[in-house]
Amino acid sequence: MYSRRRFMQAGAAGGVIASATGLLPAWAKSASAGNTGIFELAGNSFDLTVGHSAVEIGKRRGHAITVNGTVPGPLLRFREGEKLTLRVKNMLDEDTSIHWHGLLVPFYMDGVPGVSFPGIKPGETFTYEYAVPQYGTYWYHSHSGLQEQAGHYGPIIIDPASADPVTSDREYVLVLSDWSFEHPHKVFARVKKDMEVYNFQQRTIGDFVSDVGKNGLGATLEDRAMWGQMRMSPTDISDVTAAAYTYLINGHATADNWTGIFNPGERVRLRIINASAMTIFNFRIPGLPMTVVAADGLNVRPVETDEFQIGVAETYDVIVEPKRARAFPIVAESIDRSGQVVATFAPEPDMRATAPLLRDRPTLTHKDMGMAAMAGMNHGGMDHGAMASGSKAPGPNVQGSMDHAAMGHGTSADTNDGAVKPDMASMPGMSEDKSGMSSMSHDMSGGAMQEHNHKTDAGVDNVAMAPTNRLDEPGLGLEDVPHRALRYSQLRSLDPNPDTRAPEREMEIHLTGNMERYMWSFDGVKFSAVEKPIIFHEGERLRVTLVNDTMMTHPIHLHGMFFDLVVDEGDHKPRKHTVNVKPGDKLSFDVSAEHVGDWAFHCHLLFHMHAGMMQVVSLLPRDGAAPIAPDEMKMDHKAMGHEGMDHGSMKMSDETMKPREISSPDHSKMTHGSEH
Repeated sequence: MYSRRRFMQAGAAGGVIASATGLLPAWAKSASAGNTGIFELAGNSFDLTVGHSAVEIGKRRGHAITVNGTVPGPLLRFREGEKLTLRVKNMLDEDTSIHWHGLLVPFYMDGVPGVSFPGIKPGETFTYEYAVPQYGTYWYHSHSGLQEQAGHYGPIIIDPASADPVTSDREYVLVLSDWSFEHPHKVFARVKKDMEVYNFQQRTIGDFVSDVGKNGLGATLEDRAMWGQMRMSPTDISDVTAAAYTYLINGHATADNWTGIFNPGERVRLRIINASAMTIFNFRIPGLPMTVVAADGLNVRPVETDEFQIGVAETYDVIVEPKRARAFPIVAESIDRSGQVVATFAPEPDMRATAPLLRDRPTLTHKDMGMAAMAGMNHGGMDHGAMASGSKAPGPNVQGSMDHAAMGHGTSADTNDGAVKPDMASMPGMSEDKSGMSSMSHDMSGGAMQEHNHKTDAGVDNVAMAPTNRLDEPGLGLEDVPHRALRYSQLRSLDPNPDTRAPEREMEIHLTGNMERYMWSFDGVKFSAVEKPIIFHEGERLRVTLVNDTMMTHPIHLHGMFFDLVVDEGDHKPRKHTVNVKPGDKLSFDVSAEHVGDWAFHCHLLFHMHAGMMQVVSLLPRDGAAPIAPDEMKMDHKAMGHEGMDHGSMKMSDETMKPREISSPDHSKMTHGSEH
């Protein structure tokens, strides 16, 4: 934790304070400071220094980990196919790193300590060298500990080698982020102790009265009892809220009034990057339609919309064409609507747009609990308590009720510590595998229950019983807005997908966690307990299905490759590197295994990754040998700095690397990544 003395030392050493009006890179400054929104190419050689800086944000001073002394860091702009040299000097007293988010680089240049390289030691300089076969809007950030939350991030623009299919008269980069004046490890420690420590949007007696008026007393009491039994809150949407965060656009809080300018009739390109640590934003410019032209750096067929939800680490490029000479507010509102940041888009640099009021906070529903098929059922007899973390006692076993403990939804105390277990084989629709984990294919009122065979111990407080594909939904809170809201199902790649082969192998991976204990994982296994990587084989085409068993939206990021989001079976699927997986969601993406190496695969909510929602994808060459990095890249698997993670425990022998074969020729039998 940073002391006052250390803060003052950092400020004195820097000699300056990075602020909205002080030392900021040109791309992040406001129009009032001369930013006209057009940036020339920066070249192909960069020197980056990671160090401590004092910063001023929203008229308050704090401490940051910066790149070249600024928050955000400098814009890196270069051309597709150019060979780059990036020298990164570490002036911290701890290891650091830079990950080039979304860039197709050699795995040993990917910048993930403990996975692809050993990290950058204090006082050392590490040289990244690579060329990328892509263009578009991307960003970079630390992959060491919680440095990203402290300010270690910046934008990347790669210009196409030939003509850009998207034309504009002017462009701006808009980097969204969340800033806390508390030390990141203190924030993490608080949510670890109490998941709702920053949630001041709990339901009130006024909400109860309103719900009774809409749904009746009986239904309202039943709903409240259900949430109480599960020890969950329908307002528990963001782990860290505006109670701890100041939301920023280009390092500016709302009070700083970042301004971009335009001439009426211009086509202006906005390159929007969500570089936050923990905040999913709803982005809109009230009164000004946006045409989405790129997602995660790659071009899509133009889609006009009024608002979109942008997950942590996603990027969207939009074209706006203001016709009137007026000030428009640029609004990035947190998904839980506890706070927002507002900037100005206007014909004059000294104008300020009127900030809209925060909208009513959304609440979770049965669909978000993975119970969409049961939304209309009578839940009075269901044992919801058994779905909550640590719950052992079964609920009332009346006719028509569900005993979730008996169905394999209990904790480790129910299944692994010698307690009497039900005879799964004798129960209708139930079976038990060799590991003692139950599978379920139970039909209830015509709705199929979700089969699962991942761990359901103390680290898993919920299993989505009826997950549904939610790609045609705009995201939590945007379902009923009175204007157009973007859906993944609307996105189509501008160019045909480069690989249109049908998947030859499939796997299913569950997003799991215990919200009350703040434990996060894939398939019920946190990263520190993972013994085997997920195996891809060079040249194969895979379909990966993600099932979100939790009640939170998770932006899932795969390093080293793009995937084709399965919105249909056509050949223009949107190609992405990060996807928002909604609560109770079940979505699929197809991926071509092309880039040999070890790649991180994780939730991009920083604290979720830190707490264990991460694995490694090991993409093996055709000869089956483990990927080899240059000698200087030999990795220290304990270098990553995440809580409780011992990467050295990952056993990658030839035997464990063997893929699990799938006997079903039609791929209907799904396997879990953690079983490979």
